[in-house]
Amino acid sequence: MEHRHGEYKVLGGKLVVADFDVVDERLADVSVSGDFFLEPDSALGEINAGLTGLPVDSSAKEIAAAVEAALDPEASMLGFSPEAVAVAVRRALAKATGWGDHQWEIIKPQALTTEVNVALDEVLTEEVGAGRRNPALRIWEWKEPSVVIGSFQSLRNEVDPEGARKHGVKIVRRISGGGAMFMEGGNCITYSLYLPQTLVDGLSFVDSYPFLDTWVMASLEEMGIKAWYQPLNDIATDAGKIGGAAQKRLGGGGMVHHVTMSYDIDADKMLEVLRVGKEKLSDKGTTSAKKRVDPLRRQTGLTREQIIDTMINTFTTRYGAVESTVTSEEMAKATERVTTKFGTEEWLARVP
Repeated sequence: MEHRHGEYKVLGGKLVVADFDVVDERLADVSVSGDFFLEPDSALGEINAGLTGLPVDSSAKEIAAAVEAALDPEASMLGFSPEAVAVAVRRALAKATGWGDHQWEIIKPQALTTEVNVALDEVLTEEVGAGRRNPALRIWEWKEPSVVIGSFQSLRNEVDPEGARKHGVKIVRRISGGGAMFMEGGNCITYSLYLPQTLVDGLSFVDSYPFLDTWVMASLEEMGIKAWYQPLNDIATDAGKIGGAAQKRLGGGGMVHHVTMSYDIDADKMLEVLRVGKEKLSDKGTTSAKKRVDPLRRQTGLTREQIIDTMINTFTTRYGAVESTVTSEEMAKATERVTTKFGTEEWLARVP
């Protein structure tokens, strides 16, 4: 018999703790606790009973469903949910992980071509998924003005080729979905998180975005900015949108979560290069893409370098991260991936 203990702090909610034994590959003597609110009191016993006997290989969805099925429809869960209980149980079984279960690394900015940057996202995600590299935060730097379009976006619908040629803008397609990013050196801040999918085990796609950027919100608050997620993937403040996120989960168990935040964007140039339609703006409460881009420079009064340093310090303090670099082997893989994939017309125009 093995005793297991798992904890999960709900984002914006309460702590959920799962204690149980494992007998014959099933959960036994289950006790769920925490600082949440639950009515009526008897509902806690219903949750424990619903979890008792579940196979240890139950998925997060199956665990949450067992909790929901065990509860009276009139029961009220405040500050947590069946999904939160599932995360705590999965963590107790070492099938889900928390930030503190990993040694995090930080890869500081290194000026690269945009194709190499997007190729590194794929390579480093694969390396983390395979267990050959620790999870890491990488801050981007790039050599040329660029537009990075989402994996599923239409090239002709998103980019004005004449505007791109006029301003010498490189067009690259990344592996994640989401919208186009207009990026000039010094006008935005882009970072990528490479992590095992166990860190978001049991979380919905919607919940995983703010969960992975909790440290960013804390860093922005330190700089005087109150920011929040505007579902699904926009980071916003009272003054407007300041950034957007995207994710890609690979078959090997790794995933990338990356964000671009505006620092001092040239909105006029952006609108000459990007084709931003009215339909895209219809749920944003505005009719102008230019109004949607609110630079961090104006809101903080800090240099781009100061903002990046604050972000790195926040991440380091929270997660005990250590400095790292891209290895020569990883860079060689990324360079090869540019030749075979990210630098090819076939990849760029895969959605014409």
